[in-house]
Amino acid sequence: MFTTHGLQHIGFTVPDMEEAVTFLTELFGAVTVMECGAVDVDDAFMLTRLGVPEGCKITDQRVLQVGEGGALELFEYSGTSGPQSLKHNGEVGAMHIAFEVDNAYAAAERMREAGVDVLEGPTLIEGGPMDGLVWLYLRAPWGQYFEVVSADRPLGYEAEGGPKMYSPKA
Repeated sequence: MFTTHGLQHIGFTVPDMEEAVTFLTELFGAVTVMECGAVDVDDAFMLTRLGVPEGCKITDQRVLQVGEGGALELFEYSGTSGPQSLKHNGEVGAMHIAFEVDNAYAAAERMREAGVDVLEGPTLIEGGPMDGLVWLYLRAPWGQYFEVVSADRPLGYEAEGGPKMYSPKA
């Protein structure tokens, strides 16, 4: 066994680095903390260390910090063939990234005014382990799902006194 200290970063691929950085900076206040640019390695390195097929290259890599907690590591690749589509949330391997905000209702209003692709909601969960959580999904311009969450009191599961989820507001 080894010691795990916590979530350090989440890495994901975007089709257009500038678009992604602009979206995350303007909407969530992301700060670019590292710009790596292109990664100059051979196909064998890409396959054996990153699991990507021959011909794929990292053309840009950046790390962004959004508030407290783990960072976001963004990759832009070249050499992919054909149209690319993200998995919907019901498919294995699909994912979303959630940010805690002061008020999901106010965030939703601001995002809608800014023309962000916001799904229906926000939704308040009443009852059960997530009692008190307000959540809302949105889509980035390239289709990646994000979520904003807020709570103005401890969540339902916290009454049991067990381990607690990390909160950047704590």
